[in-house]
Amino acid sequence: MPFCLGIDTSNYTTSTALFDTDKRTIVHSKKLLPVKEGQLGLRQSDAVFHHTKQLPEMMSALFDRFEDKIGSIGVSYRPRNIDGSYMPCFLVGEGTADIIGAVNKISVHKTSHQIGHILAALYSSDKLELVRQRFIAFHVSGGTTDCLIVEPDENEVIKATEIGTSLDLKAGQAVGRTGIMMGLKFPCGKELEKLALNSTKKIKANPVIKNGSCCLSGLENKCRKMLDDGEKHSDIAAYCLEFIYRSIKAMTEYAILNYGELPVVYAGGVMSNKIIRSKLEKDFEAYFAEPDFSCDNAAGTAVFSAIRENFI
Repeated sequence: MPFCLGIDTSNYTTSTALFDTDKRTIVHSKKLLPVKEGQLGLRQSDAVFHHTKQLPEMMSALFDRFEDKIGSIGVSYRPRNIDGSYMPCFLVGEGTADIIGAVNKISVHKTSHQIGHILAALYSSDKLELVRQRFIAFHVSGGTTDCLIVEPDENEVIKATEIGTSLDLKAGQAVGRTGIMMGLKFPCGKELEKLALNSTKKIKANPVIKNGSCCLSGLENKCRKMLDDGEKHSDIAAYCLEFIYRSIKAMTEYAILNYGELPVVYAGGVMSNKIIRSKLEKDFEAYFAEPDFSCDNAAGTAVFSAIRENFI
């Protein structure tokens, strides 16, 4: 059976992937977009520029070690599968996929960045069979802190309906802003985790939950106050991650209470944090994307294409 190509050009990372539908293995490559020191991200115009520069180089490197036939292409073309969801950065990946598809006369299957994250999590946790049933999924990253009910869908493979979100600051934004205020380099996640592991302080954090959604703006304010008061950077990092963990835990409990004991899947870059993951693993029987499949990647779009073509 053929290989499936995956492409994702998010606001943070250029990603490519090849899915071997026989061996069920994925080879993928990711490259962060360059962010200047002290900044929290990129303007869309800058993201488009860097994707346009990075994607051809990455595609060339990917195909230098590949000689087999590509059966189809999967690409993310918008952040979420909801009306009005749009970011120019995804046009780079979509346009590239359309060109490759036209030249090679193969199908191009388009999905959202969010669905790609969920499918990558299912693939890496060896739970792709969940696409045929109802489950709870979290997509926690720089742009989202979403709790979703996911159901099979004939056209979209899976349909994700939001049942909870962050009403203000997103979890990844909170991590980035806390890290930057302490002089860390964006995107800050790994460095913040290292700092937090050095904390010996007993952290008390009380999340704000409203009908299954969370509020995280108070987290940034609290971390700023801790910094102004001269508290240790390790304790500030630990507080940040503890607040996010407790918020996600409360959102999970709300979802289970209101929608039943469904399987729970955690996806997105923030969920690669070992501290948050280890605590949630003690609270729930849940499935997590492996770290390499948590941050932005094209593995999920390749899997999406394979499912649409009935290769798996």
